[in-house]
Formats: sequence, C-alpha cells, structure tokens
Amino acid sequence: MALSFLIDFRGEVAALSAALIWAIASVIYIGIGRQLSPLVLNFVKGLIAIVLLILTLLLKGGLLPQISLTAVGLLFLSGVVGIGFGDTAYFEALNCLGARRALVLESVAPPLAAVMALVFLQERLAVGAWAGIALTIVGVTWVIIERTQGTLQPQSHRWRGTAFGLLAALGQASGAVLSRAALAGTTIDPLWSSLIRLVAGGLVLVIWLLLQRRTVQDLKPLRSPRFLLLLTVTAFASTYLAIWLQQISLKYTAAGIAQALSATSPLFVIPLAIALGEKVSLRAIVGVLVAIIGIWLLFS
Repeated sequence: MALSFLIDFRGEVAALSAALIWAIASVIYIGIGRQLSPLVLNFVKGLIAIVLLILTLLLKGGLLPQISLTAVGLLFLSGVVGIGFGDTAYFEALNCLGARRALVLESVAPPLAAVMALVFLQERLAVGAWAGIALTIVGVTWVIIERTQGTLQPQSHRWRGTAFGLLAALGQASGAVLSRAALAGTTIDPLWSSLIRLVAGGLVLVIWLLLQRRTVQDLKPLRSPRFLLLLTVTAFASTYLAIWLQQISLKYTAAGIAQALSATSPLFVIPLAIALGEKVSLRAIVGVLVAIIGIWLLFS
C-alpha cells in the first residue's frame, strides 16, 4: 500500500522532500552568503551540481537522450529565468531580509504558477486543489510571520529585499511552468531536465559575472577546505538533489500543486525548533495545522 501511494503521488512526495531539503539549506546559505556574493554563490553551487549530474548520467548510461528541440528550448529558458535570475534574486533577498521573511515572499510563487499554467498550458485544477493551495500558503505564511518577530533590518534593506523576493517568486513560478510544459506527457528524464536548466542558469551567471568584472578575490573564501566542503555538501542537497526532486514533481503533478508543496519549507523548521528546545507559540502550531489540511486536500 505504501509503495502504491508513493507511485500514485510521486510528484507530491518529491515536492515535499525538496521543501524539507530547502528548509535546512536556506539556514546554511545565510552563513555562506556572508562570505560569497549572491552571484558567485549561485554560480559555484550550480557548477558543483552540474558536475554531480553529469557523473550520475554517466553512471546510468543515459548521456545522449532523445529530446526534442522544443523541450530543450523550454527547459533552457526555464533555467535562465528560474535559476539564473530567480535564484540570484532569492539569495539577495536572503541577505537583506533573512530566511523567514524571504520565504514569506516566496509564497507568492505557487498561486502565480497555478494561474500561469492555467493561462499558458490550459492546466485546470479542481476546486479542492485551489482550496488546498490557498490553505497551504496561508498556513505557511502564518507560521513564517509568527516566527519573524524581532529586530527589523534597515528600511532600505527591507525595500531592496522585498523587491528581490518578488522577482525571485516571479522567476521561480515562470521557471516551473516552463519546465512543466517540457516535462508533462513526455519521456524526458528529470535528471536531464535538471542538467539543462542548471547549464542555462550557469551561462547567464557567467555573463553576469563578466559584466560585473568580478575578480579572483571574490573566490577567496573557497580556498578554505572547510568552507568548500560545507558548500559542496549543501549544493549536493539543495541544488543537485532538490532540483532533481523538483523536476520529478513538475513531471508528475500540476505546476501550482508542485509549487505549493515545494513552498512548505518553513513547516519543517517547527519540529526542528521544538527538538532544539525553542519555544514555539500556539499560533505557529495552528498555522502548521492549517497548512497540513491544505496539503491533505492536494493529496486528495
């Protein structure tokens, strides 16, 4: 029965698994982001993931798949928009606002992806699915807002962070819909779609880095073996593994549902906080319960 559930809901399970990984990685990236600029960080983690994906494809023996030029173009554009611009904007929002406030703005992405998929892909969702997306996002936002009380950043940082956070949400929603258009109803391996998206995003970042005339000094933190190991492990989880899971979710479930479940990262912070002895308010727990009802509707 468990195996049947995993097969029937593999897209949804993959999205939740990616959310769990991103919840942990977001906290780690705040520390890493203090030593590397958003552009450099995005490029290096993407490069690590590209190497890992190529090695995986070589081991699987699937290095030359049959993919139409249309699908390649859609996935390439998805990488440019979602990874090249979207992820860089998200790292900038993280630096300005912190993980929790940046994640609040990310909650705009799922309904935006659902609307874009409806308009461009004619991907219609049942009323229950729309209700599930709404409850999931309300619950997640409630949890984040409850846990963001404290010292605010300077107003200039908040405005800058908000702008980049909204750009990140737009980029990720657009990237998700483009991936969904390429993957739905095809035999494309999500490993391959992940590689194409990362290569596209990497090319954008290379051009961006050259235009900004970044120097070798920007890479100085990478000389530390400990820092490089931390970045490699985090990139393995958050970029190689999580983006692979995200592509699986977009292949097997609707774009809006995949995005909504991927946005549940903050919910996974609550059990971790309790385990570490941190006091969690009743309001935050209620927010989790609301989101869980939304998730249940999406699985139903």
